[in-house]
Amino acid sequence: AAVALRAFENELGVQDPVGFWDPVGFTADGDLLAFKRRRCVELKHGRICMLATMGYITPEVVGKFPGYLAPSMDLKFADIPNGLAAVSQVPALGWVQMVAYAAYCELSGPRTRAANTSDYADLAPGDYGWKV
Repeated sequence: AAVALRAFENELGVQDPVGFWDPVGFTADGDLLAFKRRRCVELKHGRICMLATMGYITPEVVGKFPGYLAPSMDLKFADIPNGLAAVSQVPALGWVQMVAYAAYCELSGPRTRAANTSDYADLAPGDYGWKV
């Protein structure tokens, strides 16, 4: 276990006085590919959280889309509250559409097969193959 912990002592983010800190023991086996995968996934999820935060703030600042969210239910975008209160206001078919789109995004693209650690062997953490 001591050798496995020392394998990651020179990674980005390791700082004194703590050094490499892994309280749960995810890196106890010293697997570099698994470590790299976790680092990539951590950055990806962090970016998703930043987008979600902007999605929460933006309607408060710039307003909401004009028009109807569900014309058959006479439900306008302006009628949907911000934040968690929106969960109960969006129609069920709206949630189905959002989940279907998220599944499409996850299952299409360059990483269509189930992710395993070898998929991350040639990636630098934070590099998803496109530039802004």
